[in-house]
Amino acid sequence: MIPSREQADQLVKEYNSEDFHIQHSRIVGGVLAWYAQSHDPGNEDYWYAVGALHDIDYEQFADEHCVKGVELLRAHDVDEGVIRSAMSHGWGMTNTTYQPESEMEKILYAADELTGLIGAVAVMRPSGSVQDLEVKSVKKKFKQPSFAAGVSRETIQAGADKLGWTLDELIEQTIQAMRSLDYVS
Repeated sequence: MIPSREQADQLVKEYNSEDFHIQHSRIVGGVLAWYAQSHDPGNEDYWYAVGALHDIDYEQFADEHCVKGVELLRAHDVDEGVIRSAMSHGWGMTNTTYQPESEMEKILYAADELTGLIGAVAVMRPSGSVQDLEVKSVKKKFKQPSFAAGVSRETIQAGADKLGWTLDELIEQTIQAMRSLDYVS
């Protein structure tokens, strides 16, 4: 099964109860759907499902992240391509055997962590929004390891490198994607 947006959201809610994890799932799903508009037109729902399901196991099984997710998604007969793509975001950080190879997987790998950084920067703004957020503000916080310390700058940079994009390009596009979601912290 390739989950619809609604099915992906329901699967996430089956294993997650914290608002943060549910919101993060929708943000990453929405960001991937935005990227799909230019990188894989017509497959926005597929990209959304991959993005939404990427952390399905994190709240309950943080120590088995990206490994337990495979099991959970297979139990729901989710398509192996969706599983592979969703779990590839943990390459090098978890025990996943899936390395990001496709363009979608590389974008997920880079944007997952970056959405967290962008969200943390947005929280600090008077507007609490990405609508008026600029790349330079994110770059400034990117360079401060103590800010949003749980966000892996190495993964974000490695993701940009895998895509052949500059860090500025990745940040700009991901801000644009989050703006399309009307993200407000």
